[in-house]
Amino acid sequence: DRDVGIREELLEKAADSVGHMFRRRVSATPNKLAFMYPEGAVEGPTAWAKLTWQETSDIVDRLAAGLLSRGLQYEQRVAICSNTRVEWIFTDLAIALAAGATTTVYPNTAAGDLHFIVKDSGSVIFVAENAEQVAKLTDSAEFDEQVHTIVVFDTSGLTLDDRIISFKHLEEAGERYLAEHPGAVDEAIAKTSRDSLSTLIYTSGTTGRPKGVRLNHMSWVYEGAATKYLDLIGPDELQYLWLPLSHVFGKTLIAVQLDYGFASAVDGRIDKIVENLGVVKPSFMCGAPRIFEKVRAAVMTGSTGLKGRIARWAFHVGYQSIDDRLAGRPLTGALALQYKVADKLVFSKLKEKLGGNIKFMISGAAKLSPQVQQWFYGAGILIVEGYGATETSAIAGVDLPRDPHFGTVGPMLPGIETRLADDGELLLRGPIITPGYHNLPEETAEAIDADGWYHTGDIAEITPTGQVKITDRKKDLFKTSGGKFVAPQKVESAIQANIPYVAQSVAIGEGRKYVSALVVLDPVLLNKWAEKRDLTGLSYAELSQRPEIKASIEKWMERVNAKLERWETVKQFAILDHELTVDNAGVTPNMKIRRSNVTEKYSDLVDSLYPRED
Repeated sequence: DRDVGIREELLEKAADSVGHMFRRRVSATPNKLAFMYPEGAVEGPTAWAKLTWQETSDIVDRLAAGLLSRGLQYEQRVAICSNTRVEWIFTDLAIALAAGATTTVYPNTAAGDLHFIVKDSGSVIFVAENAEQVAKLTDSAEFDEQVHTIVVFDTSGLTLDDRIISFKHLEEAGERYLAEHPGAVDEAIAKTSRDSLSTLIYTSGTTGRPKGVRLNHMSWVYEGAATKYLDLIGPDELQYLWLPLSHVFGKTLIAVQLDYGFASAVDGRIDKIVENLGVVKPSFMCGAPRIFEKVRAAVMTGSTGLKGRIARWAFHVGYQSIDDRLAGRPLTGALALQYKVADKLVFSKLKEKLGGNIKFMISGAAKLSPQVQQWFYGAGILIVEGYGATETSAIAGVDLPRDPHFGTVGPMLPGIETRLADDGELLLRGPIITPGYHNLPEETAEAIDADGWYHTGDIAEITPTGQVKITDRKKDLFKTSGGKFVAPQKVESAIQANIPYVAQSVAIGEGRKYVSALVVLDPVLLNKWAEKRDLTGLSYAELSQRPEIKASIEKWMERVNAKLERWETVKQFAILDHELTVDNAGVTPNMKIRRSNVTEKYSDLVDSLYPRED
């Protein structure tokens, strides 16, 4: 009853659609900073351009009118295939204002899957980052009639015509259209409601074809209202936004920004994150666990000799401080003095690399290791964990920065009903839940029961105070021949939290005597390892198979096993001589391991890890 009451309260405050929410934001704070984005050379921004909400609105209105001038109709789909950049956001908002619906496509999606997504979604306009993405679509004549317009951000290498136009051309067409139809965009916004289709996001799926998750305007307006109710951060803060906007986590951050009114610095180039943080100096950032693991691994492997000993001492002091700081108790005595020294010598430098102004970071999209969380907190940097899925419009729950609980994903959003099934599966119900999968009624009925409960597929525990702890992924659990159930994510998380050189790992053990693993090494850290040993002339494949690196990983694995239950410990492992990628079908476009593909493809290698089972 309490959840229902809060939900009704929030729905009274929420906007009627994304278009209405955008108009409300612009009206409330027209002259406040809305977006920053890099200008200058491709190699690195020479400056950051800034736009107010009113300036953003002027651009978005012209783009929306441009879409209307190309004949976009109510709920018709516009596919966007691009890395994260400010033009992506402008286009997405323009689609909402024009009463269309966005189909998101990962830029690393293979041509075959891209064809399926564009066709299944019925997208009539295709917005591409560059010639490479255009080529994926135009290599098939079947889209010549369906997709009547292709809009391109970077037109290098392309011949433009009536069908393939530039982003600037679309904006100019919209300006002309508005001169003739000044009320066109407002009329389109008026057509939209909370029940209008806003977005189709195709889950990459670890097996089979992707499924199109339908998300209405309700999803985004409720995400905005519910997170604002939590008062996570103030309206004057600055977010660093690099997450893929094709992913639901990145997409929901736009909705949250519209309600809060904070600003975002936008640049999806992962290799520029550290450099940009130092320039932009944001207040907060959201990311996937791998980003935080990489930062930790770089620190752990980058300090040697005296510096290394000082760093290890500092983090030992940091760990000792955690309980007192979490409880809000001031540090006293020798520990207080030691922490001051550790902060001056080590922690302050790490904070400076993150820009010096970070208040907290949110990890989502996959499970965050509590070890990684504690390591950062020991250094005075708070990472809280969020929880959700495409089907829940990304943020279903988030650990509150003002009251963090490591190892949990916090309470679910206000107004979202939560319960556990008999087998411990987490079930959710509320406005953020998808109305269903596109053109897939049977799959919809399988995921959402007759009473409206979405079956998450995650096994969870709920504490008396409402904290949710995700323990296993239901479908991924395997049972060893000894009858013990093992959650592979727990094993993999331990591997990646304790072995800094490992970038990817796959735990194996279904029907086997013990758990083993396939691991992939981080190329950057592997090269650093090689430099210290005068092995820089060797390739990644050669370095990964060196006996010295295997011996090093074996030592680190002892640390991993100390964190696991006896039946979960990794007895054998093999190092792959290449990364798992989208191209070799090892991961999905959003970088989740395709377990069945990997275990099948490397079955001979897996069998070699169990030499005495016959």
